[in-house]
Amino acid sequence: MKKKLVVLTGAGISAESGIKTFRDSDGLWEGHDVMEVATPEGWRKNQELVLDFYNKRRQQLKEVEPNLGHKILAELEQDFDVHIITQNVDDLHERAGSTKVLHLHGELLKVRSTKNRNLILDWKDDLYTGDFDEDGHQLRPHIVWFGEEVPALEEAIAITETADYFAVIGTSLQVYPAAGLISYTYSITPVFYIDPKPIAIPNIRNKVEVIAKVASEGVAELRERLKSNSNFADLH
Repeated sequence: MKKKLVVLTGAGISAESGIKTFRDSDGLWEGHDVMEVATPEGWRKNQELVLDFYNKRRQQLKEVEPNLGHKILAELEQDFDVHIITQNVDDLHERAGSTKVLHLHGELLKVRSTKNRNLILDWKDDLYTGDFDEDGHQLRPHIVWFGEEVPALEEAIAITETADYFAVIGTSLQVYPAAGLISYTYSITPVFYIDPKPIAIPNIRNKVEVIAKVASEGVAELRERLKSNSNFADLH
């Protein structure tokens, strides 16, 4: 039976494919205050602005490709039972070939009803005011905005609790509740932390191996550490 590798990924892994993150520098996301385009209040205040913002993000997604980091994680399925829990709303993990991907913060290529959050539709083109669900309710981006609950959190916790290895890749560990997932690993579970500017992980009980590299280089090193006979033995 394959060992289970659970991977929490954040904006850092997609940044190498050209997808920008508002946390990079000035707190703006593609020139917009996140409170205007990623909150329920922003949606109520200016629906047109929010729809246009995500339409542009959707179009941008069509112009980028999975990078080496995404591809290596997909290849690791040959040797491990890999479950990816991602904070990213893009589909780059799936396009790289990963088969078990849980999106904590929603998906850019889906929309949902403003009335029934469980009514979710695939959506690859622009979304406009007047695009309704089957009952006549406006559709909105299938994105978990700031201030909204994270419906996939319980499933993410359940997956994390079964990890033989846990890897954190390209996330600042500042966005909760996602950042708190690491606390649901068993204390004997080895943790790999890949980030070019790693921070101290508070209250961590586990053995943590820090790989201070960008995601694609770090994932390549992770693969070698996991598959190296000597390191593999040391981790048990």
